[in-house]
Amino acid sequence: MKINFNNRDPVYVQVVRYFKEQIAIGMLEGGQEIPSRRELASMLKINPNTAQRAYKEMEEQGLIHTEKNFPSRITNDDAILSKVRTELIMEAVDSFVQSIRPINVPVEELLDLVKAKYNSTGKEREEIE
Repeated sequence: MKINFNNRDPVYVQVVRYFKEQIAIGMLEGGQEIPSRRELASMLKINPNTAQRAYKEMEEQGLIHTEKNFPSRITNDDAILSKVRTELIMEAVDSFVQSIRPINVPVEELLDLVKAKYNSTGKEREEIE
């Protein structure tokens, strides 16, 4: 488990986002056991209170559940799991649209540029691997 923390967002928010990304790409699946709060804190070299706050946030969002004396697990709720991917995509699209809108690029031109960049980035990744 490796997270490149930034200085903009609270660490617990970045931990939650990491878990969401892992769910979205299928690295974490419904019912899968996740590290304890202490284990996570040790793995990521973060304060145990920060790990606790991230887990609390994920529990409130329904991403994980914890039963007494048992490890925390990713939810089995398919509606929540599929919503995670959509949420991440919409956050990225919203951010992109807000940053590009002031430039007044026509939508068709923008879509062509995005398609070209998306396809070339994929090929570059394949060549690197």
